[in-house]
Amino acid sequence: MKRALKILSKCISAAGLMLLCLLAVWVISSKASGGEPSLKGYQAKAVLSGSMEPTFMTGSIIVVKQPDRNLKKEDIITFKSGDKLITHRIVEVKKTKAGVLYQTKGDNNDAPDMEYVQPKNIAGKYVGFTIPYAGYAAEFAASKEGSALLLFIPGLLLLLSAARTIFLALKEYETKNA
Repeated sequence: MKRALKILSKCISAAGLMLLCLLAVWVISSKASGGEPSLKGYQAKAVLSGSMEPTFMTGSIIVVKQPDRNLKKEDIITFKSGDKLITHRIVEVKKTKAGVLYQTKGDNNDAPDMEYVQPKNIAGKYVGFTIPYAGYAAEFAASKEGSALLLFIPGLLLLLSAARTIFLALKEYETKNA
């Protein structure tokens, strides 16, 4: 039982360290690029409202990819509306002389969105991958306080590790020379 708890503790610690590293990479790459980090055209977006529940729970991270221009009804897209990013489902594709327009609606909303979405405002199409509740951590990590902690905590851990190594080396030296 003691061995199982020790293994579980190490697994939880490793998972936490991996999450910390992923958040650090997310923040540093987004700050360096001036936008959202992207890997082979895929981007992670945080869902911070309940308009798409139960499809996406508030605080989830979803993965989107820049879509081809063949979007259809029922596709889930992330688009720019003013200075915000919104993720909603396409409920109507309207073809006009000026081009294609998309009417969207949140799954948890009673009515469709007031404005149609133009293709130029679409940031990505949902690709089917969601990490529930991880968006809260990502949003905190992107804040000034979160960014500072992501730089401070690994540095502190390195210092503590170095101090522990020095302490153990001194203890071993004292034991050999006593």
